[in-house]
Amino acid sequence: MIEIPVHNLDGKQVESLQVDEALLGGEVRPNLLKQAFVMYHANRRQGNATTRSRGMVEGSTRKIYRQKGTGNARMGQVRSNIRKGGGVAFAKQPKSWRQSMPTKMRRLATRNAVLSKIVDGEIKVVDQFGFDAPKTKHMTKLMGALSINRTCLLAINEGDTTTGLSARNIEDITVIQMNQLNAYDLLSRRFLLVEKDVLTAWLDAQKGVATVDSDTVEEAA
Repeated sequence: MIEIPVHNLDGKQVESLQVDEALLGGEVRPNLLKQAFVMYHANRRQGNATTRSRGMVEGSTRKIYRQKGTGNARMGQVRSNIRKGGGVAFAKQPKSWRQSMPTKMRRLATRNAVLSKIVDGEIKVVDQFGFDAPKTKHMTKLMGALSINRTCLLAINEGDTTTGLSARNIEDITVIQMNQLNAYDLLSRRFLLVEKDVLTAWLDAQKGVATVDSDTVEEAA
């Protein structure tokens, strides 16, 4: 079992939370995390860059002037890539960079990314946010109390608009719903900030699939 300290809004530890590391994959798996990170990153690429090739440019295929005798350099058709308005020699075409990954491996990678945050002490658990109104200064004060001085991923429930609005104007904080947590967002930020009840509910939801996913990935390896 791993013990995670739980803090109040003043940054003082008030209790601790016991988490079974087996539920999160047992150990940090760098190869799995890298595969998941590369997949998510590749799937964010639009791949819609396009340029006109010589075949897409309007114009005659006739040779501009004869090969010899004019005193000019040799020149072919007007659509040549070395002339202004001509086509591009190696034209870019739309391309899909999308990669796939089995669902069980994606879910295990997400849990494993959470485990890596716990092992490195980069998860900050608060007993309750309890902001009475959406104020940026409340979140800034909390980050200072918890020594969050780098990029941070704030995981909240879907209906917790007050906390989300309190953090939206802070440059280094990214707000995400807990049910949309993924390995890419976790690995792209240094800290994970989450409320105790939100984290507990998410961990309880993982118990039904954790064992099956881990066994499947072990067999594939």
